[in-house]
Amino acid sequence: MNKRPSRQNRKLFDVWSLGTKRESLPAPEGVEAQVIEILRTIYDPEIPVNIYDLGLVYGLDVTPTGEVHVRMTLTAPNCPVAQSFPATVQEALLCVPGVSDVKVELVWEPPWNRELMSEAARLQLGMM
Repeated sequence: MNKRPSRQNRKLFDVWSLGTKRESLPAPEGVEAQVIEILRTIYDPEIPVNIYDLGLVYGLDVTPTGEVHVRMTLTAPNCPVAQSFPATVQEALLCVPGVSDVKVELVWEPPWNRELMSEAARLQLGMM
């Protein structure tokens, strides 16, 4: 499951590895913060808001050994990227220093709705 990120995503997320030595990797809390920061750079293909603020991430667990488990949904089950989007998220998160493995679980319950969006997302979409 721990495949290397594509060359394109490596370029996008190499900023995380600049100046980072293996022995100085961040503590799990720091890794979780960096995972969230990366999740905020991944946008829903149909709505111009990142998946974290859109409320698509239902759960995030980071173990002390750097294993990341993301429970997420999409805005609709018939979303055109339903098959490929979890791999996109996985590739991006594998670039975070301290992350050793990523599992992205796509769930449909509870169904996504606008109430799950952050206030920032609602402002961005002009819903407030």
